[in-house]
Amino acid sequence: MSGARQITQDPSINHPTYFLESSFTEDGREILFTSYRTGTPQLFAVGFESGETRQLTAGAGIHPYSAAIRGDRVFFVRAGGVWVLDLKGGGLKSGEARLIAQFDGQLGEAAPDASGEWLVAAIKLRDGGNGMVCGRQDGSEWRLIPYPRTVIHPQFHPLEPEWIEFAGDPAPRMHRVRRDGTGMECLYEHGNDEFVVHETFLGKTGDIVFTVWPRLLCRMDWTSREIRTIAEFNAWHITPDAQGARVLCDTNHPDTGIWLIDVATGERRRVCESKASNQGSQWKLSRYALKEDFVAAQKNNLSWMETPTDTVYGPQWTHPHPAFSQDEQRITFTSDCTGTSQVWVAEIPRPGKL
Repeated sequence: MSGARQITQDPSINHPTYFLESSFTEDGREILFTSYRTGTPQLFAVGFESGETRQLTAGAGIHPYSAAIRGDRVFFVRAGGVWVLDLKGGGLKSGEARLIAQFDGQLGEAAPDASGEWLVAAIKLRDGGNGMVCGRQDGSEWRLIPYPRTVIHPQFHPLEPEWIEFAGDPAPRMHRVRRDGTGMECLYEHGNDEFVVHETFLGKTGDIVFTVWPRLLCRMDWTSREIRTIAEFNAWHITPDAQGARVLCDTNHPDTGIWLIDVATGERRRVCESKASNQGSQWKLSRYALKEDFVAAQKNNLSWMETPTDTVYGPQWTHPHPAFSQDEQRITFTSDCTGTSQVWVAEIPRPGKL
């Protein structure tokens, strides 16, 4: 593929971590990825230069998009448990994973704050309740924050870590709550026909960046809640750089590749093509999935609990999900252009304003 290098080769499903987290270790020597080569989703690391692969987890399958690196630690989810693994320990050789907290339900990805001290994860309780759980990485101060609808992608504010932004499904989408469970509020009231998706923090600005699929890339001021358009573009999965100056995104309908967008000007430059199959019938529309959409797909969960049979929003491993390396010199993404999903890396273009 022009402009990109294939990193994994196994003829199973292989993909990097989710686009809200970097898959590169902080020293840039390894890339963490999920592979189904052993029959269940497990975490692996591959040397960026050497290509040497080591398996980090085994046993019961992990949440395939749950890995998050903070220093030498990687946090991940397995069913109702939040786990941590010391990357220097060597994975299965000597670095045994430690269970941080266990819950009676299914967790989404566990998102750490910038320091890795606090973690938050969406939860779908066994009794049918929804919400999120939050606590310290040492296993203390964990609490359930209930919410009446499905919760997706809770994240800590980068400058005010006592705040958590999260998505509710269905609309309205964007909400926030304090880490102690107080201050729950909707940030933007909108209906099912305004397809707000893939919101995240705009780096160290502390504002929120989000897509109104498939038309707009927008920015919301965290304090005033003023919304302005960054670019009229079909930006799909989005991830900002650390300073909030650029947004990396893939595209769909049409797929024109992976792009960098200048937040100040809206100008964009293509990084590379993806050639991913980009599956999911809902992306052909400009509204959230309704009950009948999920019935047609024989499914009743949302994106953070997707199954191989899903045809509404995925399966997720057919989406590129581009993300920066820790030094922001490269990107990782997924492409199934070879017939199975694999990890790819591309260099970020140097010339120009971006």
